[in-house]
Amino acid sequence: MCSPANHDSPRWWSVPFVASDLRGEESRTREFLDLGGERQVLRARRALTKEGKLIRLGYGTYARAEISPLTQKPMLAGDGFGPVSRRVFDKLKVSWAPATAERACNEGRSTQVPMTPRVRLSPRSRFSRKLRYNTMELTFER
Repeated sequence: MCSPANHDSPRWWSVPFVASDLRGEESRTREFLDLGGERQVLRARRALTKEGKLIRLGYGTYARAEISPLTQKPMLAGDGFGPVSRRVFDKLKVSWAPATAERACNEGRSTQVPMTPRVRLSPRSRFSRKLRYNTMELTFER
């Protein structure tokens, strides 16, 4: 940990962000504004993304990363993109439900396992952000 005299460095800010792992796999920039100014938080996020400790999923939304033992590149930590993106919806207070194909699979009406992450939003929902990780993008049913 850096000395207390150097509070402005992005390295010093990595301590609260790594501690955020206790809150879950995903976090929003807004959650850390009580620790400092928005520019400092964004600078720390950028530095941690460059180091491979965070992965940007969308506007203001980041997820914890871990180094893959096979490729030695950062990958999403935890359950994967689908569950992490659903927890992002919960944090954003967006009501969602499993997609039609996923419900059919869970209820035993189909043997096809859906491969693309998809959620069902209410037709009146105004949510329009894009959440993506590498080549996967969360899609919506209305």
